[in-house]
Amino acid sequence: MNEFEELLNSVGDVKVGDVVSGEILTVEGDQATVAIVGTGVEGVLTLRELTNERDADINDFVKAGEVKELLVVKQIVGKESEGANVYLLSEKRLAARKAFADLEGKEGEVVTVKVLKDVKGGLSVDFNGVRGFIPASMIDTYFVRDTKKFVGEEFDAKIIEVNAAEKRFILSRRAVIEEESKSQRAEAFANLHEGDIVEGTVARTTDFGAFINLGGVDGLVHVTELAHGRVKKPSDVVKVGETVQVKVLKVDEEAGRVSLSLKATQPGPWDDIDEKAPVGSVLDGTVKRITDFGAFVEIFPGVEGLVHISQISWERVENAKDVLSVGQAVQVKVLDVKPAEERISLSIKALTEAPARKERSNDSGNAAQGGQRRDAKPRAPRRNTKPEYTLPETQEGFSLADFLGDDFDINNF
Repeated sequence: MNEFEELLNSVGDVKVGDVVSGEILTVEGDQATVAIVGTGVEGVLTLRELTNERDADINDFVKAGEVKELLVVKQIVGKESEGANVYLLSEKRLAARKAFADLEGKEGEVVTVKVLKDVKGGLSVDFNGVRGFIPASMIDTYFVRDTKKFVGEEFDAKIIEVNAAEKRFILSRRAVIEEESKSQRAEAFANLHEGDIVEGTVARTTDFGAFINLGGVDGLVHVTELAHGRVKKPSDVVKVGETVQVKVLKVDEEAGRVSLSLKATQPGPWDDIDEKAPVGSVLDGTVKRITDFGAFVEIFPGVEGLVHISQISWERVENAKDVLSVGQAVQVKVLDVKPAEERISLSIKALTEAPARKERSNDSGNAAQGGQRRDAKPRAPRRNTKPEYTLPETQEGFSLADFLGDDFDINNF
């Protein structure tokens, strides 16, 4: 009788929040019936209170006759308890409580978490049975719109705040990424030197160039360094995710900048130009630019030569625009090639026949009138007459006279 009275009195000792020992009586479906040791009451232990894995088998977690340490979550009332004192028990929440206690004071430590689901404003994660929260602004170094892609993933996160009383457990994945990036950045800068040829991945393109990820630091290939020819859009030359070889032009660790060149790793248009365009050869070209002193004609992609105004036509040309237009297709003859200086002299008129020299009208008139004897000596030219300068086919480049044309007279200086 005394034992029975003690048993009845012990029923009142079970309270929500208590940690009790429970013996598994039966396992059926997704729940187990548990006898709370030392009391006359029973409890229910569901699969949900054992694990967060919804597709798990409860038999993998409990066996009949097994004794477990459990947390009393709440008292079940109504039809489910059929008038008896039955309590909902949890192993998972007890583990979480212990884990919370262990986490207090560990702000700043890095732990591995598993993403349970995406929730409003961020991600719900699990660490040793403790539910944590990663705000959207702390997921990555940039704002993540699609948080669903992280569900089911495991990654490292830094503990920002632990409050067991309020069950607050805040973490940051961004903090880990930034620390790793800082370390990689320092290592990357230590290994980058001007003139090095390195491999990287195209991270993104902009109107002014392409950013190349070199592993810890992004370098910029300016649009002028993407190709030897003119580039309208960087995306026409490189694609995001593409692996490329680039040359390091400049490293500024203090400013965090790396200047790169893609074209410096590729054959230049002027390579072997003296073989592709030997002196005397005739080539097809396109007028690209017109200046006061002539026109620049592209004969190969990225290779332009100058047709001096004196080499456009046998007729006197005052303005190259009167004879040529940008985009016009022309044939040119190579007069001179200077590979080291990346200069080529071209001629259009050299491909046409020189007009016959006209006889002077006064000579023919005097001959007809017998006004001048055949044996008369030719009259000497007048002094101070400006000589006309014509650029010969064998011109060696572009001199000051080429730019000034007929207005150039050394006697005037």
